[in-house]
Amino acid sequence: MRVSELGRATGVDVETIRYYEKEGLLPAPARAANGYRHYDEAHLERLTFIRHCRALDMSLAEIRHLLDFVAHPQADCGEINRLVDEHLERVRARLKSLNALENQLVALRASCGTGHVAADCGILHELEAAAHGEACVCHPAGKGHPAVITRKAKER
Repeated sequence: MRVSELGRATGVDVETIRYYEKEGLLPAPARAANGYRHYDEAHLERLTFIRHCRALDMSLAEIRHLLDFVAHPQADCGEINRLVDEHLERVRARLKSLNALENQLVALRASCGTGHVAADCGILHELEAAAHGEACVCHPAGKGHPAVITRKAKER
């Protein structure tokens, strides 16, 4: 199959397929007499594997490592477990960060009702206060506001 057919079959953009080839994640395909790349079932399966890993938000380095294990099926899978455990920890940290972000946005949104002009908007007032390094509803004093942290670091 041609690269466009492989792309349609896997839902992966043609440029991404070529990038994966360049990065060594996908082996170079055979060339037909006319110079076109010819992909086979093995390319389809490998690209589907890569796409699934990317859907799990795995990095290309992690995928490369997993592909090494695919190529060596007799290897101990302890390293695979460690890789997934580390990835899971990063996901959990991001979730914690996203939950904090959600709480900050909820607090910010609560600072303004509806039907105001921009000059009376509580959200804008809070964002402007933060821009001046003051505490705001989403970053109370000393609770991680970037300007406050920077100012405190400079004072030391």
